[in-house]
Amino acid sequence: MRPTSALPLASGGLRRVLVVLCATEIVSWGVLYYAFPVLAPSISTDTGRSVSTITAAFSAGLIVSALVGIWTGRLLDRIGPRPVMTAGSVLAVPAVVGIALAPTLPLFFAAWVLAGVAMAGTLYPPAFAALTRWWGPRRVRALTVLTLVAGLASTIFAPLTAALVGQVGWRNTYLVLAVVLAVITIPGHALGLRGYWPEPHEADGEVDAEVDAAATSGHAPREIVRSRAFVLLVPAIALGTFSAFAVVVNQVPLLIERGLSTSTAAWALGLGGVGQVCGRLFYGRLDRLLGVRARGVTVLGLSALATALLAAIPGPTGLLVAVAMLAGAARGIFTLLQATAISDRWGASHYGRLNGLLSAPSMVATAVSPWAGAALAATLGGYTAVFWLLAAVAAAAAALAWGTVPGRQ
Repeated sequence: MRPTSALPLASGGLRRVLVVLCATEIVSWGVLYYAFPVLAPSISTDTGRSVSTITAAFSAGLIVSALVGIWTGRLLDRIGPRPVMTAGSVLAVPAVVGIALAPTLPLFFAAWVLAGVAMAGTLYPPAFAALTRWWGPRRVRALTVLTLVAGLASTIFAPLTAALVGQVGWRNTYLVLAVVLAVITIPGHALGLRGYWPEPHEADGEVDAEVDAAATSGHAPREIVRSRAFVLLVPAIALGTFSAFAVVVNQVPLLIERGLSTSTAAWALGLGGVGQVCGRLFYGRLDRLLGVRARGVTVLGLSALATALLAAIPGPTGLLVAVAMLAGAARGIFTLLQATAISDRWGASHYGRLNGLLSAPSMVATAVSPWAGAALAATLGGYTAVFWLLAAVAAAAAALAWGTVPGRQ
């Protein structure tokens, strides 16, 4: 008989893990990601450095997160999420303090590099790995709940950060946020993620019904990474991520080109967040109705369609808002598509390692998307052309998704 500490988590333990990760993901995303867009103008004004230079430091952190995430994924498979996510939370606190207190630009960049290491241990990829292995065949339900709740990070932390910066300035705002991060995420991960971490063969769970289980079971990660399905899956997810994030960042200037006021365009973007929540609620049904191939092609195709409609429709305002919500829904579903891409095809045995490799190019795409749209708009003569290009990128991702299902070897 196993010792008690080596028993699988019961339903109460599974719920505890889910609740803890919901809380810590809200705070981690809110402090390490969503606070920056709010504070960047104040940082620029106070330091005399351009917003593009400040944003470059933030993007450097995201790229470091992508690279470190490959190693973090392997570590997750071996020792579980508790030590990895606790260490990430511990590193995040001095990183945020360093961002707040950095007296020079090189130290500001160094603090964001450390924050990137912390992100690799605290944001979605390790949380997805934790829920995928612990929840097994019920992972879609857990992942849906996590992404729904963690989607509130911007809703909570953007106005909170704006209120703080108006009262105490950007440096003290980051110091306050560092305290919030320390108080919630360190004990949350250290105490809330305790429990037996299943062995790979115990956690393998179920692959999608469309996938040939005989062809995928027992494969070493090295074989999977070299397979045609994985080689196509990586660029499909990366291109889909680039298009989705570039649409978010550049939607407001596009709608202003259409004649909407800045406040109305911002409202349209916010309602896109409502669409995102609706899309995630719908994913469970989509998971039951469509096979893995059809699901990938449909979600990425919907993203391409919504982006093309934003490029093609000049108005009226109500129709543009509706299309923005459709784009948000596609983006919400895409998050869950990415979270389940590995487990649907190859089970949960090596999820951490494989998802680290899958997520790295996507994180780089996330890092470059904030300025890519503006650069493309200057080159192509406006945001309409940019959105046509982004629609083509999403369509290319959908085409690649067709070949991402492992078949009989």
